[in-house]
Amino acid sequence: MELLIVTGMSGAGKSQAANAFEDMGFFCVDNIPPAIIPAFVDLSLRSGDELNKMVVVTDVRGGNMFSEISSVLTDLKARNINFKILFLDSSDEILIRRYKENRRKHPLMNSGDISLSQAVQKERKMLEKLRANADYVVDTSYISISQLKEKLSSIFFKSVGGVLKIQCKSFGFKYGTDTEADLVIDVRCLPNPFYAEELKDKTGLDFKVREYVMSGKDSGEFYSRLTSFIDCAVPLYAKEGKSQLIIAFGCTGGKHRSVTYAELISAHLKEQGYDCITVHRDIQKR
Repeated sequence: MELLIVTGMSGAGKSQAANAFEDMGFFCVDNIPPAIIPAFVDLSLRSGDELNKMVVVTDVRGGNMFSEISSVLTDLKARNINFKILFLDSSDEILIRRYKENRRKHPLMNSGDISLSQAVQKERKMLEKLRANADYVVDTSYISISQLKEKLSSIFFKSVGGVLKIQCKSFGFKYGTDTEADLVIDVRCLPNPFYAEELKDKTGLDFKVREYVMSGKDSGEFYSRLTSFIDCAVPLYAKEGKSQLIIAFGCTGGKHRSVTYAELISAHLKEQGYDCITVHRDIQKR
């Protein structure tokens, strides 16, 4: 089981971090009182692989219940539960500006007897020890949401591409373009096996069909330039914080050329270390 406890200053981006971790495949629970964390740990241990990666977000929104965080962490260590603490921080100036911009009330201002700046200072004092004991501290003062996602990915996956899920899809233009696609690659300019009698009823999953599609100097040049584009574009999508990318390859009927390229590019991306699956939308259609 992987347990990550996310905490930190109010307004530093903990909820955005939870969204990022969900995209990474973690089961996330936001705004949980510390006393309930052991119950989630027990649930995870009973569930096997279903909840083997958990993120819990806990902070001063829990009110007086948050004071139990130290004893809960001590209890988890005593039980030999392997966990890490991620502390999100930001400068007082930025935190105050964020609260003023979104017009939300700081959780420590519920009593109404302190100002926003006093609430921020009080919270920082409350979290001082927790920050000192954190395994990771990320300052979000001058980074965007996408940059935060990139930062977390680089820490927990060692690469931005670890977050991005890619789908290489084939389709036939005669059945309509793929409306879900982020990138649409038209491969109707390549040799068409449909006009080769011995290949007409086969698909791009067949080696001979792929060999036919990739025959000739033009096909080789097309593949070379396309992979160069893919190798340039995909890391940029990942860096921007995109969690899912659909690359659709279209030919006339969706059986030969598009299937060939969906398979080839999917294999290429897997070699680069990306999490990639292949889908053939129209391969069974006549």
